[in-house]
Amino acid sequence: MASNKILASAAKSASYNMVLQIMFRMMTFVLNAFVLRYISKEMLGVVNVRLTLLYSTILFVSREAFRRACLSQGSRQQWQQVINLLWCTFPLGILCGSIMGYMWVTFLEQPDPNTVPHYSLAVVVFASSAILELLAEPMWVLGQAMLFVKLKVIVEGLAIAGRCFLTVILVLTAPHLGIIGFCIAQLFYTLIYLGLYYTYFMWYVKNFGKKDEDFPIKSPSDFFPGQIQGQAWTSEELTKLTWSFFKQGFLKQLLTEGERYVMTFFDVLSFGDQGIYDVINNLGSLAARFIFQPIEESGYLFFAQTLKRGVPVKDQPKDTIHLASQVYQCLLKCVVLIGVTILVFGYAYSYLLLDLYAGSLLSTGTGPTLLQWYCVYVLLIAINGTTECFVFAAMSQKDVDRYNHKMFVFSLFFLLSSWYLTKTIGSVGFILANCLNMSARILHSIYFTLNYYKDSSLHQPLRGLLPSLPVVISFIASWVITTISEVHLCCDRGVLYRIAHIAVGAFCLLVVAVMILLFERDLLSFIMEQWKARRGESNESKRTKDE
Repeated sequence: MASNKILASAAKSASYNMVLQIMFRMMTFVLNAFVLRYISKEMLGVVNVRLTLLYSTILFVSREAFRRACLSQGSRQQWQQVINLLWCTFPLGILCGSIMGYMWVTFLEQPDPNTVPHYSLAVVVFASSAILELLAEPMWVLGQAMLFVKLKVIVEGLAIAGRCFLTVILVLTAPHLGIIGFCIAQLFYTLIYLGLYYTYFMWYVKNFGKKDEDFPIKSPSDFFPGQIQGQAWTSEELTKLTWSFFKQGFLKQLLTEGERYVMTFFDVLSFGDQGIYDVINNLGSLAARFIFQPIEESGYLFFAQTLKRGVPVKDQPKDTIHLASQVYQCLLKCVVLIGVTILVFGYAYSYLLLDLYAGSLLSTGTGPTLLQWYCVYVLLIAINGTTECFVFAAMSQKDVDRYNHKMFVFSLFFLLSSWYLTKTIGSVGFILANCLNMSARILHSIYFTLNYYKDSSLHQPLRGLLPSLPVVISFIASWVITTISEVHLCCDRGVLYRIAHIAVGAFCLLVVAVMILLFERDLLSFIMEQWKARRGESNESKRTKDE
């Protein structure tokens, strides 16, 4: 598959994933605003922190390594071997779910049964939901590898919508169900997710399986494990790569969900405080989830299928390495500009946002400070996600194994700093520990990138980390102006003053946008090229269908 086609599909995937993440986060945003008025903070903490952590951990440990390995270039030469390996996620999920479910019920502090009854049943339901979801892994990987970019958005979007709406209905009409209502909604999500994936691929195989020469599945039975005559049950190389990512997965999950593990295992915050922190975390991570995560996933998909893993720059095809370097630099510039914008304007508008969202429940106390620091963290997330998607695609298996040891150090440092800072300064310590951890990982990725390009003076993708000087000046001026505006106009002087504060921010944002349009021409040219390429591909596809 040509690199340009992969890039166009990856860009399209990022766009569709962004839509999915926007919808998901907006639904969660509205849902939290709604349920905060109908359920207790303790219920929110148990569902959004304790049970969601169980669910996400089972899925991450069971499938993340398989996904990364099976989407790497050269791993799909024999699709039956790939599918055989992917089905290992299900028994692994059963093992992981059983162990973790037992831990969640037996060893962790349980909520007050008068406030949150049926906790043990909820643990079983959320663990079972994660295990059942693994039954769709072969379809998910196949869809990504075949660049069915709309499929993931539609399937997960419908499943998320179903869960959100059912949760609201149950909280409103059957509040006596309590946590059982959330369990019903979670199972409903899983059933929609599985049903849509199986229905779509069974339909596709029946109608296009034999016509589409590039599609490797020719009958429904090919989706399930099977023996290959004269070949091993699965690829030894792919298995080793999966094992490398699997070892790394434990550590990355600790870093990704570290604050929730500290909350869960070290009892540093009550369930009510966990619920408040989670709401702030959801608000703060809106950009990280619906903008940066799709960019990271699509970037990794592009780099993994374009670059030859573990091969030096001088031995890569020149046009391929040139395109990869250009994409890397433009992605960095893009996420840095978005991240700095969030940091600059988030600082002066955190209090107003929280007050509008949930009133004094969030805008008093540490809420605004939490959100302001989270804006710093968002910028670091943006840089780290983009640099790591390149690094993980370019690393050899030995590099991945060496990185696992470094990840262990990062994980240990993060957990210790989280525990100490939270004990010392409260929930803000979680965000500060995350910032320190992200900074360390960014430095490692920069070091790897510099070594990777040391033999190529023509390519310097890390220049994308530095916006042009006029844009930097506009950001600094905007931060000063909006900070002064917050002091004099926000937020206890009435509606007109709040509107004036918002107007000041809108004007500053407009100035920043104009400066970017004027002085970031390379980035804008690249975006326009990809947009035109996507339109050209779409028109060609339509002409082919018409013929």
